[in-house]
Amino acid sequence: MGRFTFLSLLLLVLQIFVVGGLSKDVLEDVDEDVEASTLALTVQASFPASEIFGIKLVNGQPTQALLSFNNEEPSPVTVAFIGGSLWTTDEESRVVRNLTVTKYSVEISAGQKETIPYSFTTEMQPQDLRLKLVSIVSDKEGRYFTLDAFEGTVSVVEPETSIFDPQIIFLYFFILAFFIGIVYFFYTVWIAPYFPHKRSGKGADRSKKSAGGLKKAEPSDAGSNGTASVASATTYNADWIPAHHINRPEPRKVKGSSRPKTRT
Repeated sequence: MGRFTFLSLLLLVLQIFVVGGLSKDVLEDVDEDVEASTLALTVQASFPASEIFGIKLVNGQPTQALLSFNNEEPSPVTVAFIGGSLWTTDEESRVVRNLTVTKYSVEISAGQKETIPYSFTTEMQPQDLRLKLVSIVSDKEGRYFTLDAFEGTVSVVEPETSIFDPQIIFLYFFILAFFIGIVYFFYTVWIAPYFPHKRSGKGADRSKKSAGGLKKAEPSDAGSNGTASVASATTYNADWIPAHHINRPEPRKVKGSSRPKTRT
């Protein structure tokens, strides 16, 4: 436990130094007071969104931890920073990821309790890790102390997907449209040329109607032409036509022997 506490503190101090939260003098004070943390202050961490099967860190979604401080000192203390880290669960535990260090500067009066929320986000492969949360507090004399707020196994998981998710719906629509396009391409290139072309729609109906109309009109046209010719033959004015054109002469009959002539 002392080894994990010391390593976690060093990582936390390194993050604080990088972000410029503390000066070098403060870092030296924290390093000196690591083994002499006799501050009468307790802290416990809880996760409101935890399940009965354990704490799950959902990728891309903030995980909130509530740190409850109980100050049993006769003087007020100040919660300066809260941070943490993720470790492997094997015997030779090593750091996988350092979490965000958040500055608070929250003062807790003597004999009072205070709950401070701490949130962090993960983007990692699903796996089981060991989570350590550490807080750095200071007393009225300006001395800094480290307190382990939480240490336990957590599970990093992916967020649950729903079929009504807009991204999933768009993905399904895109895949369906792509599949329909491929099927239509293969049909028009390799299947449609082997089938005879058939007229369909209004054009075919019109052609059928026009053909039927022509067939029905043929006898009527013939009848109308016959009647028209008869009418034209009977309704002309014969006064101006010469008589020899109207009364044609009969052909003359040539009289001859019925017996054929014989040659001698």
